[in-house]
Amino acid sequence: MADYYAVLGVQRGSSDDEIKKAYRKLAMTYHPDRNNGSKEAEERFKDITEAYDVLRDPQKRAAYDRYGEAGLRGGGGGFHHVDLSEALGIFMRDFGGFGGLEEMFGAARGSSNGPRSGEDVKITVPLTLADVSTGVEKKITIRLLDPCDRCEGTGAEPGSKSQVCSTCSGIGEVRRAQRSFFGQFVTVAPCPTCHGEGRIVQSPCKKCRGEGRMRGEHEVSVKIPAGVATGQYMTLRGAGNAGARGGPRGDIHVLFDVAEDPRFERDGEDLYTEILVTYPQLVLGADISVPVVSGHVALTVPPGTQSGHVFHLRGRGLPRVNAGSTGDLHVRVQQWTPERITDEERDLIVRLAELQPGVPADGRGKGFWAKMKEALGA
Repeated sequence: MADYYAVLGVQRGSSDDEIKKAYRKLAMTYHPDRNNGSKEAEERFKDITEAYDVLRDPQKRAAYDRYGEAGLRGGGGGFHHVDLSEALGIFMRDFGGFGGLEEMFGAARGSSNGPRSGEDVKITVPLTLADVSTGVEKKITIRLLDPCDRCEGTGAEPGSKSQVCSTCSGIGEVRRAQRSFFGQFVTVAPCPTCHGEGRIVQSPCKKCRGEGRMRGEHEVSVKIPAGVATGQYMTLRGAGNAGARGGPRGDIHVLFDVAEDPRFERDGEDLYTEILVTYPQLVLGADISVPVVSGHVALTVPPGTQSGHVFHLRGRGLPRVNAGSTGDLHVRVQQWTPERITDEERDLIVRLAELQPGVPADGRGKGFWAKMKEALGA
């Protein structure tokens, strides 16, 4: 008689998880589909599957530990060694068969047994540029699913309990295997009886009708950091809908929608604005008022400033998210041309035109390409 513990390479006091892990590793090595029909591998596969089938069952394992293989026969027969079809069925039952997606990528199968997490909730929070410049705390009223206070989220009427689903044996999913020319394919689907939960509520709660949760109104406080932009979001973990029948809460995804400010164009943390000035202000210089997010600041325009010149105000932009620095405000001054003028203004402009009939040769300034080369450091 073989020692089932030695067959799997585990100690007698090994846990169920250790036994399952050891079997899975050996089964993947000696599975007939991986060994080109080798008889030796087939026999080894049957032996390790038989050992696993005994040690995974608490009653069989207790009888085996006390009486050996004789304990499995119960004194009157009834125990037999597994054949290949049974071994393949046991492997498929617990691990989904050979060739499933989990096996291809070497990932462990996640069971759907047990309470499932609640659904995530997405909310959009409107913001202004002023909110973005300082950060803000918003209080939002939202309707969420909460555990039923009558059944405490179990879905079962007080005094009753849910039962293990007989269709899937509590796994929460059903698996079907099909063999083809290319090998064995396994399809997995939620159990149609328990809908993937693994348990059946025989006496549903009268208040929540077995759902285990009821919708209620919540006020959610969201602390939004400075510097966020439209399309960015933050996640409030475990603040969403409660899961059905005692499952943990999902998350709340807070999506930011920053309203456009007609005064500025935004590029990340930098802001751009354009200020119209008069010809005398450009020629003689002037102190002008420039908008910032939270008000206005004074900007000195030096005499002889050209229309289109851009001034850079350091640190007058928006904060960088979760950083200690701030972007800049770029101010472009543009000469304003009046659409209507008085007779006095016309006389003055005519006189100026006589004094300045054209741009002097040395007053054209640098050309476009010269400015580009200078900006690029060429």
